Amino acid sequence: MANGMLLARIILDPKVMTGQPVIKGTRLTVQFILRSLAQGATMESLLEEYSSLSREDILACLEYASKTLEDTTFMPMAAEAA
Repeated sequence: MANGMLLARIILDPKVMTGQPVIKGTRLTVQFILRSLAQGATMESLLEEYSSLSREDILACLEYASKTLEDTTFMPMAAEAA
């Protein structure tokens, strides 16, 4: 699926989850999906837990995060010792 089509699955609406980016038609935030994956959830476990969620929705969250970081200078939370 093209990146533009994936990104169309993510919306920002001030009336839904205080304007956080969410998966269209849900109240699942991009942050929630990313945090779940970072904490060890698998795509399969998320799909089982949330019946309205699709594989493309999860990929859209990853694409959204990637696009968001393209224009941001990333600063590590802790400096590495030399």
